[in-house]
Amino acid sequence: MFARVLKQTGLTAIIRPRGVVSTARCLSRGGSGPSAIFRIHGKNAPDRVAFRFDERAWSYGDVDRRIDRLSAGLEALGLRQRDSVLGILKNSPDVFVLGAAMSRLGGSAVSASWRSTAAELEYLLTHSGASAVFFEAELATVVRDACVGAKIPLSRAFSVNGEVEGFMTLDSVLREPRKRTNDAREGAVVIYNSGTTGKPKGAVRRFATGQIEGFFSFIHDTPMRVDDRHLVVCPMYHSTGLGFAGMALMLGGTVVIEREFDPLRFLQIVEREQITTTALVPTLLHRLMSLDDETFAKANTRSLRALFCGGAQLTGPLAIQTMKRLGPVLYNFYGATETGLVTLATPAELAQAPGTIGHSLQGTSIRLLDERGKEVSRGEVGELYAKNSMLVAGYHSDDSATRSSMRDGYFSVGDLAMQDAHGLFHIVGRKRDMVISGGVNIYPVEVEELIAAHASVSQVAVVGVPDAEWGERLRAFVVLRDGVDVSAHELAQFARERLSRAKVPREWVFVGQLPSNPTGKILKRELQGYDGPVERG
Repeated sequence: MFARVLKQTGLTAIIRPRGVVSTARCLSRGGSGPSAIFRIHGKNAPDRVAFRFDERAWSYGDVDRRIDRLSAGLEALGLRQRDSVLGILKNSPDVFVLGAAMSRLGGSAVSASWRSTAAELEYLLTHSGASAVFFEAELATVVRDACVGAKIPLSRAFSVNGEVEGFMTLDSVLREPRKRTNDAREGAVVIYNSGTTGKPKGAVRRFATGQIEGFFSFIHDTPMRVDDRHLVVCPMYHSTGLGFAGMALMLGGTVVIEREFDPLRFLQIVEREQITTTALVPTLLHRLMSLDDETFAKANTRSLRALFCGGAQLTGPLAIQTMKRLGPVLYNFYGATETGLVTLATPAELAQAPGTIGHSLQGTSIRLLDERGKEVSRGEVGELYAKNSMLVAGYHSDDSATRSSMRDGYFSVGDLAMQDAHGLFHIVGRKRDMVISGGVNIYPVEVEELIAAHASVSQVAVVGVPDAEWGERLRAFVVLRDGVDVSAHELAQFARERLSRAKVPREWVFVGQLPSNPTGKILKRELQGYDGPVERG
């Protein structure tokens, strides 16, 4: 497979003798993560552009040297192998620089949302055991409070993109490296999950050869190439933004980084920068598709070869609308921080079964298990367990959570799925979201998919609420499209004509937007706590 991917992507055409030597040296020392990527390309093609950010080009050679300088500076501060630092950064090349610098020390970089509160950051600092913090200058007040609570000296907190009184800056840490940089000690990246059901858990990802195998099996089924210009608009503290940028860099492509997502600017950048690949979570894709037809008619997106979507449920109607407007470029993937990439749906598979998560990737084994741990038949729903070379080492400082998520070497994050007659997988909901009404198991995703197909509906989320007679009843939260109106009775009638009686929501709430976390996942726990007026269907 490695040889096929190298040829398919054009990577063999850009490798020079010094690149071969650097690759062999890194792999022989166990290096295969971001540190190795920049070391290899920095030696092989130092002038090749790795990043475009804030109208500036960062070459692979520049980035590799900056990593060495930051690694030397961190070592001078006393950081050593197995130490960790917390990064609270907006999208920028320094997200990769910090992670790779810690990797060269044999330590870990922990990512955190820059939207976090002081209490949330204090928890992450304490739980991860971070020895230092790098943060956006505008977050100084929140970071100061978190450091005090976690007993982290302010002398170990460094501002980025601005100076703050009482703190040193990232640039002040940079040092000239020693003659020989020890990049044999590949460390880890710790990414805390969304914490939608409680405290976030830190997934520890170490970069062994298996990680490369996982990425290559995914790349094999896509049109990714060495000449790609990949656009990052998802937050890079999350796996989607960081992971797809990492794959583009692995191939020696150029990554164009935006701090945040704006749908109109997204289209403008695709045209101006001739973007070939990008990745969006469904919430951002929904915002993009909410632009009017005239805007899309004026946009030139012909350079785009692949738009990867994942991180949450992609509805069939949204998939159809996307392919109608952008052409056959949509790829829907399934994966998690803990499992890496598990499945991929190609444009052809999405045309056949809109909303599917597709086929399992080469080297990935999937089991759908019932509550007794027995595999279910095709067409039946089971909890999805995956096993591949990209599984995380476990949850940081949480052996109990690691054990409860594993079964015979397979890992589950609690998603329920089924496999159709064509062998394609479909997510039907979360194990914790399943509603039991009158003894009937109801998967909200099926109901949401149906309601989302109504011409007046922009977004919908369905939850179960307590019911004295039935145990639980369904309540639908609906966001309508701009300029349209529809009643709860009309939507209920639309559902009754297409769903069995038990699956039709009895209560409807019309809202301006659905609560979601920064990575686009709907926060159903907030909806379940709703105590306002409802309409009967």
